[in-house]
Amino acid sequence: MLTENTDRALSACLEVRGCTADSQYQQILSSEALNFLCLLVSEFGERRNQLLTERERKQKRFDAGELPDFREDTKAIREDKSWKVAALPDALKDRRVEITGPVDRKMVINALNSGAKVFMCCFEDASSPTWQNMVEGQINLRDANLGTISYYDNQKDKHYSLNANPALLIARPRGLHLPEQSITFNDQPIPGCLMDFALYFFHNYLVRAEKGLGVYYYIPKLECMEEAQWWDDVFRFTEDHFSVERGTIRATVLIETLPAVFQMEEMLYAMKDHIVAMNCGRWDYIFSYIKTLKNHTDRILPDRHGVGMDQPFLKAYSQLLVRTCHERGALAMGGMSAFIPAKDPAEMEKVTAKVIDDKEREARNGHDGTWVAHPALVDLAMSVFDAHLNGQKNQLNFQSPESPISAELLLQPCQGSRDEAGVRKNIRIALYYIEAWIQGMGCVPIYGLMEDAATAEISRANIWQWIHHGVTLDDGQRFTAELFHTWLYQELDTIKQEVGEPRYAAGRFEETADLFYKLSTADEFANFLTLPSYALLKGAA
Repeated sequence: MLTENTDRALSACLEVRGCTADSQYQQILSSEALNFLCLLVSEFGERRNQLLTERERKQKRFDAGELPDFREDTKAIREDKSWKVAALPDALKDRRVEITGPVDRKMVINALNSGAKVFMCCFEDASSPTWQNMVEGQINLRDANLGTISYYDNQKDKHYSLNANPALLIARPRGLHLPEQSITFNDQPIPGCLMDFALYFFHNYLVRAEKGLGVYYYIPKLECMEEAQWWDDVFRFTEDHFSVERGTIRATVLIETLPAVFQMEEMLYAMKDHIVAMNCGRWDYIFSYIKTLKNHTDRILPDRHGVGMDQPFLKAYSQLLVRTCHERGALAMGGMSAFIPAKDPAEMEKVTAKVIDDKEREARNGHDGTWVAHPALVDLAMSVFDAHLNGQKNQLNFQSPESPISAELLLQPCQGSRDEAGVRKNIRIALYYIEAWIQGMGCVPIYGLMEDAATAEISRANIWQWIHHGVTLDDGQRFTAELFHTWLYQELDTIKQEVGEPRYAAGRFEETADLFYKLSTADEFANFLTLPSYALLKGAA
């Protein structure tokens, strides 16, 4: 038991370096909330650092030629068919369509009013981690849980407020790897994930309990059972600290890294009192495939635009997730449809067809629900799952065919184009996104898609791997750093023409291009572009 003196001594180690002058900020960053955050950082911060170090060790083995595989030391967990995860709360049984988005106040309202069953509000890939975004995001979610959130748009002269039956709110904290530079503990940045988790729980658990709800989270970018266990221990510590029932906290884990797909049963087991579902975070998964196998010359992926869920390794990933989750009593969520509505009717017809095809594939595979990025696509996705589920809330009774899904199939590379047009498009998309991210925007419409950090990560990883291995393009050109440099700065001129001189001059595209070139041509692959980009981030502290 922590004494008052111990608690006070710990709090003295925590320093908030971001601005807190606003009264709303002071409410979110109250002494009681910061005391709890301090306890979590003290208890779990060093262990989190050790987990990240272990990630590096594993990656070095993959770089040296080892391939990910199912673990031998946890075989007994997989073979024991007697255990299940805890029973699902009623509030989390129907998740046919979920919408995702950033912590921006107006977007939070629109997403909650979208008609989706769930809104996953994202402090991670869909939000740029400026101090303002991270703290005001907590304000917005507090007000959303209270039911008092509103927003007035001066430009549109329009008032936004919650409808009668908003979507169920789930928060996604940052990944284990991201720091929060504006709060330090013993002069070191704290884990951003603990800030997001702690402040959201502290300010919302009571009001949610009054509505008969627990506190629900999406957990991103885990790679192994030990990381899942870390989160479960955070949950247990929190429940015990606030004297709430075990299972008050419920989590959905994104399977968006290649190592994680080989440990899904182990992760379910580690979190069995708290986990309710797993989700196919497919864009990050493709990025992780490239990152994990970046040195393997026989597993170089083609242009990312040709790597769809119909590819055998991605189909196997989806099917294994469904089978694993359903056998253990958890829901299996499908992936993101990043399309946004098109004004041109002919183009919108194509968007509609692509969304339907994607969602029908997920429903046939046995997924219990899916993601969309725009409110206008909620009804379309819902219609697909309604037709397939035929009145049921989920497909927990769906069992995938028992054909084996081997490590070899999960690691199977695919064929596709490697052409100049694809590279140039990847360059433009990455530049648009990174420039927006360092300006404080984490969710950006680009060429008809709502893009988040995964977009830039795949583009960057694709280009780094092709340069690193000297890939020959479809037209016979060898893809080199020099060729990339030429195309990069040509595409910078294209962007200048597309956005116009005033927007280009006010932006940070040239800084972005320099950073993108450095990251894409470095000898060592940066694990996440958000980490080296942090120094350029507007308003990080």
